[in-house]
Amino acid sequence: MSQVDRILQHALNGQRLMLEDIVTLFESDEIEKMGHAANQVMLRKHPEPVTTFVVGRNINYTNVCDVYCRFCAFYRKPGSAEGYVLPDEVILQKIQETQDVGGTEILMQGGTNPNLPFSYYTDLLRKIKQHFPNITMHSFSPAEIHKMREVSDGLTLEEVIRQIHEAGLDSLPGGGAEILDDRTRRKISRLKGSWTDWMDVMKIAHKIGMNTTATMVIGFGEEMEERALHLLRVRDAQDECIANGYHTPGFLAFIPWTFQPDNTNMKREKATPEEYLKTLAISRLTLDNIDNFQSSWVTMGPEIGKLSLSYGCNDFGSTMIEENVVSAAGTTHKVNIELILQLIREAGKIPAQRNTRYEILKMYGEHEGSERDFVMQN
Repeated sequence: MSQVDRILQHALNGQRLMLEDIVTLFESDEIEKMGHAANQVMLRKHPEPVTTFVVGRNINYTNVCDVYCRFCAFYRKPGSAEGYVLPDEVILQKIQETQDVGGTEILMQGGTNPNLPFSYYTDLLRKIKQHFPNITMHSFSPAEIHKMREVSDGLTLEEVIRQIHEAGLDSLPGGGAEILDDRTRRKISRLKGSWTDWMDVMKIAHKIGMNTTATMVIGFGEEMEERALHLLRVRDAQDECIANGYHTPGFLAFIPWTFQPDNTNMKREKATPEEYLKTLAISRLTLDNIDNFQSSWVTMGPEIGKLSLSYGCNDFGSTMIEENVVSAAGTTHKVNIELILQLIREAGKIPAQRNTRYEILKMYGEHEGSERDFVMQN
């Protein structure tokens, strides 16, 4: 039995993968074997042939940012003529449009804008909840949370998170994780903070009862050990959440994807679809304490998104009614709900609409669909 076979068998036997195991898998090209094992692990958690998705919208409320990440094509420097902050009325209109087509989730993210006071965020969240009490605000990355603390006149990080939660923030997305190791972070986003800065936000969110998601972006030139450490650090934080008995599932989902270099200040070859699928499979095998894995069709395209459902994914992510950050990097895989239903069915699964907490809202029959197109432009 080869070393890779032994590691995969350990995972299938319920034994935890350690750093050396994970690095060995990343260095291997036996992708189909890993995918098969990851699919078996997924089926133990999700035995029904159901693939979920959420109807949601991305709202990029500002593109002004002062951390200048080399890999970002979206941001504009403070003072730039191309910088913007969306008026509240525009944000409310976008949420209304989302609700009108059956959407339940708003992923509101932007740059770390030094010109916005902390009250901007709490006032905006209260206004949104006043108009849309049933919409889930799954919004703001840890980097944005740290910026809120910076402009908050002395509040602690925990006080900031508690206040925005009370104002209407329901759930925290895992954006900005990139690679949770400072060797790579110092190269790609020196001002964005350490990996522990990102994790501190998530741990506090779990402590106060919020659920979150975690992400990983590959293709920055990181070492295989850094990818492995990223997965172990997410697993350790989830272990901590469970051990402390917090009133939250902690990380509800894990979403890996590949760096999109077009139009950025980092010129690299795009990671291949095979590298993405391998990373997805290894993540499912390593993160035994996270139930849900999202396909990343926005970066990989619909066909690879479909294939990911046999490499450990049980979820097709969001309909992404609007998406500006990834599309600024030249990646424009727009998927409407009919195509999501078609791709899930072509993969041999039953489509189901869920909410942010992965509770199923609607199952779709064999030919049931929607005539609405969920792709809108600014």
